[in-house]
Amino acid sequence: MVSSTPPPSSSGDKDPNPTRRILGFGFWIQGFRCLPWMAINFFLKDGLHVDPSTLQLLQNSANLPMVGKPLYGVISDAVYISGQHRIPYIAIGAFLQSVSWLAIAILSPSGISIVTLSLCLLLSNLGASIAEVANDAIVAEIGKQPTVPPKKSHSYSSGELQSFVWIASSAGGVLGNLLGGIAINIYGPHAMFLLFSLTVALQLFIIITVRESSLNLPKSSSKVGIRKQLSDLSVALQKPEIACSITWLAASNAIIPALTGTMFFYQTQYLNINSSVLGISKVFGQAAMLVWSVIYNRFLKSVPSKKLIAAIQGVMALFMLSDVLFVKGVYRSMGVPDLLYVIVFSGLLEVLFFFKLLPFNILIAQLCPSGCEGSLMALVASATALSFIVSGYLGVALSSFVGVTGSDFSGFPRALLIQAVCTILPIYWSSCIPDDKTSKSRRKNE
Repeated sequence: MVSSTPPPSSSGDKDPNPTRRILGFGFWIQGFRCLPWMAINFFLKDGLHVDPSTLQLLQNSANLPMVGKPLYGVISDAVYISGQHRIPYIAIGAFLQSVSWLAIAILSPSGISIVTLSLCLLLSNLGASIAEVANDAIVAEIGKQPTVPPKKSHSYSSGELQSFVWIASSAGGVLGNLLGGIAINIYGPHAMFLLFSLTVALQLFIIITVRESSLNLPKSSSKVGIRKQLSDLSVALQKPEIACSITWLAASNAIIPALTGTMFFYQTQYLNINSSVLGISKVFGQAAMLVWSVIYNRFLKSVPSKKLIAAIQGVMALFMLSDVLFVKGVYRSMGVPDLLYVIVFSGLLEVLFFFKLLPFNILIAQLCPSGCEGSLMALVASATALSFIVSGYLGVALSSFVGVTGSDFSGFPRALLIQAVCTILPIYWSSCIPDDKTSKSRRKNE
């Protein structure tokens, strides 16, 4: 499966296995996507003057292409392009993203409509979802290969590679949020759109120079059709530990009414917090994700996934209760500046939703039957995306129910309290998640 160690070569030779380079840059791009999306928030609020509910509806509706990830996964598993079934799909995804953000960047601010903007955002997320499916499938395929002990082997354990791409994604998020928070007031949203378009275009030019054979992916004995791939996915979902785990993950997100749009308006409209502060807040959150990946990889891989994920869910509920005190002004009366709270606590809460994905993805990758890695990992991503969309719509309904508007936030604390209660409920169903039986063996291999 993995070739023997190549003979010494000159420094000018190409990397014999560009897996880390391709995956690192691909996941870095996924994290860097926060740059144009931060700009979109300000463009909708200040440029198109939408209200909090409309902003959140647009944000969540633009994620609809993410729900189609299982279909993209099945196609990438079964349909080969020029003898490859991962690299071409990453290239297609990069192309769609670059074109859509370039269109938004060059359109006149006064001439762009909500409909046109929505279509471009849908196209961008379609490209992002296709690329993410291919990247996730490569990680799952490589992670399932047995680790080869000899020196200079290009084999990676599942936990090692998952942590690597997690760090790459977080690093992209740190740079994107920092750059966006500082530069948006200087250069405006359209410059951010153009910069991201050019960055994804660079990824496209890099990826088309790589042959998939150089990644040392497992070789399929034959190219199966889409019908066979769907059948294999169906068999995988019949395993209770897989079906129950995915169901819990989706339900644990969907049941929480997201109030991100309302909080964005509260912080920028009511508290008049500058975009640079929001950027620093997001950077703090991304940095926390980097620290979390290191801590998990070194100390927590032996902890059963069920306990770890349930604990993260409980911490999320505590942070939401803290938001209630923040909006009521309790921390302000204690001398804690609003800026400090937004940077630290709001930044952490935003990424806590994703903390549980690292142990969960490693668990699913281990449970995944051979041959449908792309399909199953895509289904997990699709279920996560759909759950966040449902969560966003519930948040819009909750904001309307408590009477929150762009200028009236009197009902906001009540909405946050309801959100915290909903976050606690999935902890009682965490028994659906199986213990990670391979954690002890992974720890021995370190």
